[in-house]
Parts: sequence; structure tokens; C-alpha cells
Amino acid sequence: MELKTIVRDEFPAVFPALLEIPEPPEKLYYRGVLPEDDEILLAVVGSRKYSSYGKEACQEIIKGLSGYNITIVSGLALGIDSIAHKAALDASLKTIAVPGSGLNDDVLYPREHFFLAEEIVKKGGALLSEFEPNFKATPYSFPQRNRIMAGLSKAVLIIEAEERSGTLITARLALDYGRDVYVVPGSIFSENSKGAHFLIRQGATPITYATDLLLELGFEVEIHKNIITPENLTPPEKIIFELLKEPLSRAELSENSSLPAEKLNSAMTLLEIKGVIKEEGGRIRRC
Repeated sequence: MELKTIVRDEFPAVFPALLEIPEPPEKLYYRGVLPEDDEILLAVVGSRKYSSYGKEACQEIIKGLSGYNITIVSGLALGIDSIAHKAALDASLKTIAVPGSGLNDDVLYPREHFFLAEEIVKKGGALLSEFEPNFKATPYSFPQRNRIMAGLSKAVLIIEAEERSGTLITARLALDYGRDVYVVPGSIFSENSKGAHFLIRQGATPITYATDLLLELGFEVEIHKNIITPENLTPPEKIIFELLKEPLSRAELSENSSLPAEKLNSAMTLLEIKGVIKEEGGRIRRC
């Protein structure tokens, strides 16, 4: 993977938004192909200690962006970052990884995602870093690279965040830079959702399915109703789907499903993301 450089004077042609942030980098090192000026850059970040719900929500939403001129930006880190990159590749979307290290093979961090980084470049994306090529990741380099992710993106999508986390740092930077911040709601019983729900209380826009996000990003979207059958669903989702032959309250669903509260809430949120169910007037029904 050939290493190239783009200097600040060249940012207007590729990353004009980076010039809007305080103290933009003097130059960026990259491997791969930089985005065209008409591509929408969407940063997707979240918890390293993700839940199965967070993973599925990330995959489901990014899958729904397939076919649109969107490039997914994330940090190559363990957890939601790598899931976002892989989901983008699976959806035939370009993706840009901004690691907290230099881009030389022997320092690229984390080592577990070396082959993921190669695949990102091979499929038309890029690796991007302001650090010198041989720079090894340090604790301070991750918050520093977060400002790059937030700065070059049109908006940031948060999928799971603890109360004190690098994800919240990225969200705060995005807000400081005037970027839109979107958040996938999570279970009220999950520690991973506390930071995300805090952002929603502060005014971030909740996103429950891909169409929400596409509309927020300014795309014209033709909404198709999905044909859902129990065979398409996970076992907890299937239980809820079958119970909702008629609208029920959350209390009635909880009583009739016998699912643990956290599993019930996670499955319900995923069904909402998939556009299968909807809550209106305190009752939940199939869409």
C-alpha cells in the first residue's frame, strides 16, 4: 500500500470541512483513494465493548445505506468502529479508517485489524492519519485523531456509548464543529446506552432505521415496506412479532413474552430499526 501525503493547501479539493476546525492538521498521510468532492462522509463510532444489539443495529443501518453516495468514516478500533468498516464493505460502500497511529505496516494499530485495513484500501477506501508514518499509538493520540474524524465528516452517528468514553469525545467535538450528531437509542438497562441517551437528552437526533438517516443527510428516499416473516427474525424478535397480532402495551408484551427485560427491550429496538414495529399512543403494533 503506497503511502501518500496531502497538505493543508490541498484540503479544499478533498476535505474542505477540515479547514473549519480549530488548528487543522498541516498535512495528512494516506493510503488508498481519497473521496470525491460529492461524497457524503458519515462518521460512525461507538463502544469498544459493544453488545450484540449494538453490532446488529450498526450492521442493519449501514446495510440500509447501500446504493447511496455515502462513505463511512471510523477509527479502525476494536468494537463498533471495525463493525462499521466491515458493514460498509459488505454494503459496497467506501470507507475511510483513521487510526490512532501512523500508517506504516509495523505500527498500524490495532494489529488485529491489519488485514481489515488492507481490505479497506483494496475496495476503494483509504487509511488516513496526521501522525508521522512510524508513529506508535499512545493514549493521547486517540482523542487527537477523533477530531479528524469529526472534522472531515458531514455528520456523526453514535452506536452505543458509555457515560465516559472516547465516543462521547467524538460527539462533543462534532457538536463544537457544527456537525449533526445522530444517535441510535439503546436499552434503558444497558451501561452502553447511558452515553447515547445523554446525547439524545442534549438534543442529538435519534435514528431508528436507515431511512431516518438518509432523510437527515438530504437524500430523496423512496420508502418500501419490507416483507417480514418470522423466518427473517431472531428468536426474541420472532416471539414479539407473533405476539403483536394485535397492538399491545410494553407491560403486556413483557408479561406475555417471558423474555428478560434487557433482551425484550433490545429486540424491540431492533425491530423498530428494521421498520417492523412502531409504538403509538402507548401501544406497540406491527408496521
